[in-house]
Formats: sequence, structure tokens, C-alpha cells
Amino acid sequence: MHKGTFMELCDLFSPALKRKNTKMRAALTVEKQVAIALWKLATPDSYQSVGNQFGVGKSTVGAAVMQVANTIKDLLISRVVTLGNVQVLVDGFAAMGFPNCGGAIDGTHIPILAPDHQACEYINSKGYFSIVLQALMDHKGRFTNINVGWPGKVYDICIFRNSGLF
Repeated sequence: MHKGTFMELCDLFSPALKRKNTKMRAALTVEKQVAIALWKLATPDSYQSVGNQFGVGKSTVGAAVMQVANTIKDLLISRVVTLGNVQVLVDGFAAMGFPNCGGAIDGTHIPILAPDHQACEYINSKGYFSIVLQALMDHKGRFTNINVGWPGKVYDICIFRNSGLF
């Protein structure tokens, strides 16, 4: 990511992510929160490893990732993720050998730290704590719909049936 893009994100996210210093500690800057979240989302590193990289604890990494992800959902998704012209999507997939297809959909589990409440709801079929992300992509590999935040225990079909796509 270019520095200009990073700074533009930080400026956009600043009202939602800016925190006040307390007598006990200095708040993380918006830039550090965004950097931590982008690093974690872009690499397979553990929370501990990312925390070591940025000089913070793993719980701070988890909090930064969730806060930045929620800010992205609230401020950016509606700007960049749209279904668009369905006929263009169908034609694009047909050209790739997939007639009558309007998108490619799948779900993935995002590992999380065990939540304080209802932890058993977040244990997925592989045995770790997660939330589920369901995404729809167009023929060019661009996201056209995203649904995230369901507990890891929830099946893909249940998430789909409760999504706007269904």
C-alpha cells in the first residue's frame, strides 16, 4: 500500500478510531491501529507475532483489528462493494465458461480470541474460535457483497439464508 493511500485511510477513519489518553496510559494513534489491523489482515501472523511487531499485547491487536474492521464496514463497504449491473456479471461469467452465473460465493472462518460471553457459539467445526465471513465476487474478482460477524458455529447455509443475497 502506498503511503498516501494509508494516510487517506487514517484521515477517513480518524473520527471513529481516535481515542483519548488516560492517566494510566497513552492511547494508540489512529495510524498505529490501522497499521496493526492491515498487517494482521494481510499476513498469516498470529496476534502474538503482530503484537511483538508493533510493541503491543495480543489483546490490543485483536481490539485494533475489530475496531478497524468495523470502521471499514461502516465507512467504506458501501462506497466500494456494490452488486452493479447483473447482466454484465452474467455475461462476464458466461465468457469464462460459467453460463447463467451471477457471482461466486464462499465463506471463510476468521480466527478470533475466545469471547468473554457465549464462547461455545464461536467454536467452529475445526475446533477453534472464529467469526464467519461470507463474500460474493464478480467475474473480475471484485467483492460485490460481504456479510461478516456470524459466530463460527453457524453453518454457511444459515448465514446465506439470513443475508441480503437470499
